[in-house]
Amino acid sequence: MPSGHGIPTEEGQIVMSTRETRPRRVTKQHNQKQRRGRKTLLRARALALDAPLTSLADDQILTFPEWCRLNRISERTGHRIIKGPNGPKIVWLSPRRFGIRVGTNREWQQAREQTHA
Repeated sequence: MPSGHGIPTEEGQIVMSTRETRPRRVTKQHNQKQRRGRKTLLRARALALDAPLTSLADDQILTFPEWCRLNRISERTGHRIIKGPNGPKIVWLSPRRFGIRVGTNREWQQAREQTHA
């Protein structure tokens, strides 16, 4: 009888249960160690978007998710604004990706400002 897990059959083969064939789950501690470096990178990127727009060049292009974070809107709202008649002009980065120039975003924001009498 072979050693190891499983149930031997009459033919000498070992049949394993589905529980034994499933891959082991990664422990929570292991996941936390992997994410530790990524979190600081994402936080640094978010903080960079919080800097004044004057530090960004007008020709610099923000990806769509960056533009949404900068304007503090959800991506769903961002798509709705882009598709609308008063949205900022977009720049196609590839057939499926687009972005918005910093200068175009600034002009769009200024056009949206209201003055109260």
